Amino acid sequence: MEFEGQITYLRNECVLFMRTKERFGGLSNMAAGYPLSINGINIPTSEALYQACRFPHKSEIQKVIIGQRSPMTAKMKSKPYRKDTRPDWDQVRVDIMWWCLRVKLAQHWEKFGDLLLSTGNNPIIEESYKDQFWGAKPVSEEKLIGLNVLGQLLTNLRELLKRLDADKLQYVSPLTLSQFLLIDKPIGAIESGNHKYDTSTFSVKETMYDLFASDRNVVPSTRKDVRSLLDVDKHSASFSEGYIPYASLAPENTCVQLSLDFI
Repeated sequence: MEFEGQITYLRNECVLFMRTKERFGGLSNMAAGYPLSINGINIPTSEALYQACRFPHKSEIQKVIIGQRSPMTAKMKSKPYRKDTRPDWDQVRVDIMWWCLRVKLAQHWEKFGDLLLSTGNNPIIEESYKDQFWGAKPVSEEKLIGLNVLGQLLTNLRELLKRLDADKLQYVSPLTLSQFLLIDKPIGAIESGNHKYDTSTFSVKETMYDLFASDRNVVPSTRKDVRSLLDVDKHSASFSEGYIPYASLAPENTCVQLSLDFI
Protein backbone atom coordinates (compact mmCIF):
# COMPACT_ATOMS: atom_id res chain seq x y z
CA MET A 1 0.00 0.00 0.00
CA GLU A 2 1.32 3.39 -0.93
CA PHE A 3 0.09 6.87 -0.12
CA GLU A 4 1.69 9.89 -1.72
CA GLY A 5 1.17 13.62 -1.39
CA GLN A 6 -0.24 15.74 1.39
CA ILE A 7 -4.01 16.21 1.37
CA THR A 8 -5.84 19.34 2.48
CA TYR A 9 -9.00 18.71 4.49
CA LEU A 10 -11.71 21.15 5.54
CA ARG A 11 -12.64 20.61 9.16
CA ASN A 12 -16.36 21.17 8.66
CA GLU A 13 -16.49 18.47 5.95
CA CYS A 14 -14.78 15.73 7.95
CA VAL A 15 -15.17 13.49 10.98
CA LEU A 16 -12.18 14.05 13.25
CA PHE A 17 -10.80 12.15 16.21
CA MET A 18 -7.88 12.90 18.47
CA ARG A 19 -8.69 12.24 22.14
CA THR A 20 -9.99 8.80 23.05
CA LYS A 21 -12.71 10.16 25.35
CA GLU A 22 -14.31 12.17 22.56
CA ARG A 23 -17.26 10.96 20.49
CA PHE A 24 -15.16 9.25 17.83
CA GLY A 25 -12.23 8.43 20.10
CA GLY A 26 -12.82 4.70 19.68
CA LEU A 27 -11.43 5.00 16.15
CA SER A 28 -7.99 5.58 17.65
CA ASN A 29 -5.55 2.75 18.24
CA MET A 30 -5.07 4.33 21.65
CA ALA A 31 -8.67 3.64 22.62
CA ALA A 32 -9.30 1.22 25.47
CA GLY A 33 -12.23 -1.17 25.39
CA TYR A 34 -11.20 -3.09 22.27
CA PRO A 35 -9.08 -6.03 23.49
CA LEU A 36 -7.96 -8.48 20.82
CA SER A 37 -7.06 -12.16 20.69
CA ILE A 38 -4.41 -13.46 18.29
CA ASN A 39 -3.48 -17.16 18.27
CA GLY A 40 -5.24 -17.42 21.63
CA ILE A 41 -3.10 -14.64 23.12
CA ASN A 42 -4.95 -11.72 24.66
CA ILE A 43 -3.75 -8.27 23.62
CA PRO A 44 -5.22 -5.20 25.36
CA THR A 45 -5.27 -2.78 22.42
CA SER A 46 -4.76 -2.52 18.67
CA GLU A 47 -1.80 -0.20 19.36
CA ALA A 48 -0.06 -2.95 21.32
CA LEU A 49 -0.72 -5.40 18.48
CA TYR A 50 0.62 -3.00 15.86
CA GLN A 51 3.77 -2.27 17.85
CA ALA A 52 4.36 -5.97 18.54
CA CYS A 53 4.33 -6.60 14.79
CA ARG A 54 7.51 -4.54 14.51
CA PHE A 55 9.44 -7.34 16.19
CA PRO A 56 8.30 -10.73 14.81
CA HIS A 57 11.76 -12.21 15.42
CA LYS A 58 11.98 -10.88 18.99
CA SER A 59 9.35 -12.68 21.06
CA GLU A 60 10.65 -11.29 24.35
CA ILE A 61 10.10 -7.74 23.11
CA GLN A 62 6.63 -8.70 21.89
CA LYS A 63 5.78 -10.06 25.33
CA VAL A 64 6.79 -6.79 26.97
CA ILE A 65 4.66 -4.76 24.55
CA ILE A 66 1.49 -6.85 24.66
CA GLY A 67 1.75 -7.09 28.43
CA GLN A 68 0.98 -3.38 28.79
CA ARG A 69 -2.59 -2.42 29.63
CA SER A 70 -2.02 1.17 28.51
CA PRO A 71 -1.70 1.64 24.73
CA MET A 72 0.61 4.62 25.20
CA THR A 73 2.83 2.58 27.51
CA ALA A 74 2.91 -0.20 24.91
CA LYS A 75 4.11 2.32 22.33
CA MET A 76 6.71 3.78 24.68
CA LYS A 77 7.99 0.32 25.65
CA SER A 78 8.72 -0.37 21.99
CA LYS A 79 10.92 2.69 21.50
CA PRO A 80 14.15 1.43 23.11
CA TYR A 81 14.05 -1.53 20.72
CA ARG A 82 13.42 0.38 17.49
CA LYS A 83 16.84 -0.68 16.16
CA ASP A 84 15.47 -4.24 16.16
CA THR A 85 12.44 -3.32 14.05
CA ARG A 86 11.91 -5.66 11.10
CA PRO A 87 13.99 -4.27 8.19
CA ASP A 88 11.04 -3.88 5.81
CA TRP A 89 8.88 -2.03 8.34
CA ASP A 90 8.42 1.11 6.24
CA GLN A 91 7.19 -1.03 3.35
CA VAL A 92 4.77 -3.18 5.37
CA ARG A 93 3.54 -0.93 8.19
CA VAL A 94 0.44 0.26 6.33
CA ASP A 95 -0.54 -3.31 5.46
CA ILE A 96 -0.06 -4.26 9.11
CA MET A 97 -2.15 -1.31 10.28
CA TRP A 98 -4.92 -2.31 7.85
CA TRP A 99 -4.80 -5.86 9.20
CA CYS A 100 -4.97 -4.57 12.80
CA LEU A 101 -8.07 -2.53 11.95
CA ARG A 102 -9.64 -5.56 10.27
CA VAL A 103 -9.01 -7.61 13.40
CA LYS A 104 -10.44 -4.87 15.61
CA LEU A 105 -13.61 -4.82 13.53
CA ALA A 106 -13.94 -8.62 13.34
CA GLN A 107 -13.60 -9.01 17.10
CA HIS A 108 -15.77 -6.00 18.00
CA TRP A 109 -18.24 -6.29 15.17
CA GLU A 110 -21.15 -4.33 16.63
CA LYS A 111 -19.28 -1.85 18.82
CA PHE A 112 -16.57 -0.83 16.36
CA GLY A 113 -18.78 -1.36 13.32
CA ASP A 114 -21.49 0.93 14.68
CA LEU A 115 -18.88 3.57 15.47
CA LEU A 116 -17.52 3.43 11.93
CA LEU A 117 -20.98 3.66 10.39
CA SER A 118 -21.88 6.59 12.65
CA THR A 119 -19.31 8.69 10.76
CA GLY A 120 -21.67 8.78 7.79
CA ASN A 121 -20.15 9.55 4.42
CA ASN A 122 -17.54 12.10 5.43
CA PRO A 123 -13.77 11.51 5.31
CA ILE A 124 -12.36 10.31 8.64
CA ILE A 125 -9.37 12.27 9.88
CA GLU A 126 -6.95 11.60 12.72
CA GLU A 127 -6.15 15.10 13.95
CA SER A 128 -2.53 15.31 15.04
CA TYR A 129 -0.15 18.15 15.78
CA LYS A 130 2.89 15.91 15.21
CA ASP A 131 2.13 13.11 12.77
CA GLN A 132 1.25 14.04 9.21
CA PHE A 133 1.72 10.48 7.97
CA TRP A 134 -0.96 8.68 9.97
CA GLY A 135 -2.93 11.86 10.56
CA ALA A 136 -3.39 15.45 9.42
CA LYS A 137 -2.09 18.57 11.13
CA PRO A 138 -4.22 21.69 11.70
CA VAL A 139 -2.79 24.65 9.77
CA SER A 140 -5.69 27.01 10.46
CA GLU A 141 -9.06 26.93 12.16
CA GLU A 142 -10.63 25.52 9.00
CA LYS A 143 -7.92 23.39 7.39
CA LEU A 144 -5.77 20.35 8.14
CA ILE A 145 -2.98 18.96 5.98
CA GLY A 146 -1.44 15.50 5.99
CA LEU A 147 -1.37 12.07 4.40
CA ASN A 148 -3.91 10.92 7.01
CA VAL A 149 -3.19 7.27 6.25
CA LEU A 150 -4.99 5.97 9.34
CA GLY A 151 -8.01 8.11 8.52
CA GLN A 152 -8.04 6.84 4.95
CA LEU A 153 -7.85 3.22 6.11
CA LEU A 154 -10.76 3.77 8.49
CA THR A 155 -12.77 5.49 5.76
CA ASN A 156 -12.13 2.58 3.41
CA LEU A 157 -13.08 0.04 6.06
CA ARG A 158 -16.32 1.92 6.71
CA GLU A 159 -17.21 1.81 3.03
CA LEU A 160 -16.63 -1.95 2.91
CA LEU A 161 -18.84 -2.27 5.98
CA LYS A 162 -21.72 -0.64 4.12
CA ARG A 163 -21.80 -3.38 1.50
CA LEU A 164 -24.43 -6.10 1.44
CA ASP A 165 -21.72 -8.75 1.82
CA ALA A 166 -19.98 -6.93 4.68
CA ASP A 167 -20.28 -9.93 7.00
CA LYS A 168 -17.32 -11.44 5.14
CA LEU A 169 -15.19 -8.86 6.95
CA GLN A 170 -15.62 -11.01 10.05
CA TYR A 171 -13.01 -13.38 8.60
CA VAL A 172 -9.47 -11.95 8.41
CA SER A 173 -6.73 -13.81 6.56
CA PRO A 174 -3.15 -13.55 7.84
CA LEU A 175 -0.93 -11.23 5.85
CA THR A 176 1.32 -12.91 3.32
CA LEU A 177 4.48 -11.44 4.82
CA SER A 178 7.65 -13.21 5.78
CA GLN A 179 8.04 -13.55 9.54
CA PHE A 180 4.42 -12.64 10.31
CA LEU A 181 4.75 -14.04 13.82
CA LEU A 182 3.49 -13.54 17.35
CA ILE A 183 5.54 -15.15 20.14
CA ASP A 184 7.43 -17.36 17.66
CA LYS A 185 4.30 -18.74 15.98
CA PRO A 186 2.80 -17.82 12.59
CA ILE A 187 -0.25 -15.61 12.97
CA GLY A 188 -3.34 -17.48 11.85
CA ALA A 189 -6.67 -16.44 10.41
CA ILE A 190 -8.98 -14.40 12.62
CA GLU A 191 -12.64 -15.34 12.77
CA SER A 192 -15.36 -13.47 14.59
CA GLY A 193 -17.45 -15.46 17.01
CA ASN A 194 -20.54 -14.01 15.36
CA HIS A 195 -20.36 -16.16 12.25
CA LYS A 196 -18.68 -19.22 10.80
CA TYR A 197 -17.27 -19.28 7.29
CA ASP A 198 -16.21 -21.85 4.78
CA THR A 199 -12.79 -20.33 4.26
CA SER A 200 -12.46 -21.99 0.86
CA THR A 201 -14.99 -19.45 -0.43
CA PHE A 202 -13.22 -16.47 1.10
CA SER A 203 -9.51 -17.11 0.76
CA VAL A 204 -8.23 -13.70 -0.22
CA LYS A 205 -4.94 -11.91 0.04
CA GLU A 206 -5.20 -8.99 2.46
CA THR A 207 -5.31 -6.02 0.13
CA MET A 208 -6.32 -2.50 1.08
CA TYR A 209 -9.40 -1.28 -0.77
CA ASP A 210 -8.51 2.29 -1.71
CA LEU A 211 -11.87 3.93 -2.28
CA PHE A 212 -10.36 7.07 -3.71
CA ALA A 213 -7.58 5.91 -6.02
CA SER A 214 -8.29 2.33 -7.03
CA ASP A 215 -10.81 0.43 -9.09
CA ARG A 216 -9.98 -2.77 -7.25
CA ASN A 217 -11.94 -4.53 -4.59
CA VAL A 218 -11.28 -7.58 -2.45
CA VAL A 219 -14.72 -9.15 -2.39
CA PRO A 220 -17.34 -9.70 -5.10
CA SER A 221 -19.32 -6.55 -5.61
CA THR A 222 -23.06 -6.28 -5.08
CA ARG A 223 -23.34 -2.72 -6.36
CA LYS A 224 -25.83 -2.14 -9.15
CA ASP A 225 -23.15 -0.71 -11.47
CA VAL A 226 -21.27 -4.00 -11.44
CA ARG A 227 -22.15 -7.00 -13.57
CA SER A 228 -20.86 -10.53 -13.26
CA LEU A 229 -18.37 -11.96 -15.72
CA LEU A 230 -18.76 -15.53 -14.59
CA ASP A 231 -20.12 -17.68 -11.84
CA VAL A 232 -18.14 -20.75 -10.82
CA ASP A 233 -19.47 -22.67 -7.84
CA LYS A 234 -20.84 -19.41 -6.42
CA HIS A 235 -17.42 -17.79 -6.81
CA SER A 236 -17.73 -14.68 -8.92
CA ALA A 237 -15.53 -12.32 -10.84
CA SER A 238 -16.96 -8.92 -11.58
CA PHE A 239 -16.08 -5.69 -13.27
CA SER A 240 -17.38 -2.16 -13.33
CA GLU A 241 -18.07 -0.57 -16.70
CA GLY A 242 -14.94 1.11 -18.00
CA TYR A 243 -12.60 -0.62 -15.58
CA ILE A 244 -10.45 -3.72 -15.56
CA PRO A 245 -11.72 -6.83 -13.75
CA TYR A 246 -11.28 -6.23 -10.07
CA ALA A 247 -12.89 -8.89 -7.95
CA SER A 248 -12.54 -12.63 -7.99
CA LEU A 249 -13.04 -15.56 -5.69
CA ALA A 250 -12.91 -18.02 -8.56
CA PRO A 251 -10.34 -20.83 -8.50
CA GLU A 252 -6.88 -19.62 -9.45
CA ASN A 253 -6.73 -21.54 -12.72
CA THR A 254 -10.04 -19.99 -13.82
CA CYS A 255 -8.69 -16.54 -13.09
CA VAL A 256 -5.52 -17.23 -15.03
CA GLN A 257 -7.50 -18.45 -18.03
CA LEU A 258 -9.58 -15.29 -18.02
CA SER A 259 -6.66 -12.96 -17.22
CA LEU A 260 -8.22 -12.02 -13.90
CA ASP A 261 -6.32 -11.22 -10.75
CA PHE A 262 -6.42 -14.08 -8.29
CA ILE A 263 -6.91 -12.46 -4.89
